[in-house]
Amino acid sequence: MTDDEAAPAAASEQGSRNLVMRVAAALVLAPVAIALAYIGGVAWSLLVTLAATGLFAEWLVVTGLGRELRIVVPGVVALLLAGLCLMAGRIDAALIVLAVGAVVVALTSGARRNWAIAGLLYAAAAEIASVLLRLDTAKGFAALMFVLLIVWVTDIGGYFAGRSIGGPKLWMRVSPKKTWAGAVGGFVASLLVAAGFAASEIGSTGPLLMLGAVLSVVSQLGDLFESAVKRRFGVKDSSHIIPGHGGLLDRLDGFVAAVIVAAIFGFLRGGADGVGRGLMVW
Repeated sequence: MTDDEAAPAAASEQGSRNLVMRVAAALVLAPVAIALAYIGGVAWSLLVTLAATGLFAEWLVVTGLGRELRIVVPGVVALLLAGLCLMAGRIDAALIVLAVGAVVVALTSGARRNWAIAGLLYAAAAEIASVLLRLDTAKGFAALMFVLLIVWVTDIGGYFAGRSIGGPKLWMRVSPKKTWAGAVGGFVASLLVAAGFAASEIGSTGPLLMLGAVLSVVSQLGDLFESAVKRRFGVKDSSHIIPGHGGLLDRLDGFVAAVIVAAIFGFLRGGADGVGRGLMVW
């Protein structure tokens, strides 16, 4: 075999190994996430809080601030204290703690202040939105599963459509592997999930299909946003904590964007204690 023939073969073998690792990691992590989402309460809030602190830590690493303890410590402490407030049902206290944390981070972060604050707000928004969405006892779990499944099938549909169809790149400068075919494939897959939910929600087919479409697009934009940040700082993966996926930022970028938008929709329609109903009942 010549060098020209060996290179594509090696790339194909590496891609196959990466797919196996991605599937294996998903088979472990997805059931855990679903189980804790179903339990709700402290269990879900704890998972969300740990994930939020991980997102903030990885954001700082990507932006070159990971070793700045004067930034890491107040941000992590704020997210952990906010999580405790959320577990106690004190959303107002959580918001105050996070606001104080943002001020401290702003005062201690120096030249890259904007990046440090952005990282804390990114993680905090994901933390608050994820807990608020599940807080609704009537529709919280359904709403959370709706968002999770939309994000997951958008990612899976995009991956397989992109690999099998190929074609023009979506945004070559930011994410060289993503194609328009993958974007459309993920979008179509999200509509199928939304249609499945709509079948159990009589009279809400149109709104849920539109919502699924919006969240699929937002999820893909969240993915591109995280890719743009990594490209800005010359980083390939935010970490290697999840086999085949990279870091928490790499795995949760689409979910963070989608859950924030979903929580905003739900809050505007159902209030702070009815975010799930506001999202799912039309």
